[in-house]
Amino acid sequence: MNVTPSSQAHPRIRTFQGRRNRMTPTQQQGLEQFGHHLLPMQPGHLEQVQVFGRQAPLVLEIGCGMGDSTVTQAELAPDIDVLAVDVHTPALGSLLRKQDRRGVSNLRAMEADAVSVIETMIAPAALHGVRIYFPDPWPKPRHRKRRLVQLPFVRLLLPRLAPGGFIHCATDDLGYGQQMLQVFDEEAGLVNAFDGFAPRPADRPVTKYERRAERHGRSVVDIYVTRRLDL
Repeated sequence: MNVTPSSQAHPRIRTFQGRRNRMTPTQQQGLEQFGHHLLPMQPGHLEQVQVFGRQAPLVLEIGCGMGDSTVTQAELAPDIDVLAVDVHTPALGSLLRKQDRRGVSNLRAMEADAVSVIETMIAPAALHGVRIYFPDPWPKPRHRKRRLVQLPFVRLLLPRLAPGGFIHCATDDLGYGQQMLQVFDEEAGLVNAFDGFAPRPADRPVTKYERRAERHGRSVVDIYVTRRLDL
């Protein structure tokens, strides 16, 4: 598969909304006590042994929110290393505090644009998987070009996946979910083992955000695809 150079593969369209960084006292405490654990953006590929102290399957989580599902999934799969990337400072304060309280050692976080992290720090075939839970749906038609899961982004991400590596998305916006299915179907290097949306995986925790969406009558859908083994 021909991969467009990264500078052209994902034009610099902002895929997330800026939010005021109002922090609760506990979020502030999390940053003050554990902010030194945040990984910096740096040139060159991530040195996993240096960062995690071992070589293990690596999962990239894009948009970790308040860290509820991120910390839980890392805790339940100690044989997997998780790199969580988000641009929302208060959310990272929450994640760091929960990680410390529960003693989760296989999770690292970054305050950064995930596209820049993928372009700069993720080596070819380095990822066991990618999780993208509830990305900004940009529901207005004129804003949909800002959605993260589009074909140029997928083609930027694909070579960083190991053969057999997965992309798991979840959204409460049915239109975005259908777009994700279409995008993944257009990339020949990916395989969807399901006829459309995937069954809800047991290892994806139910978050407060998901419960709120369901209370408001919005169904949550999962999409799970893998990189072809013969690439």
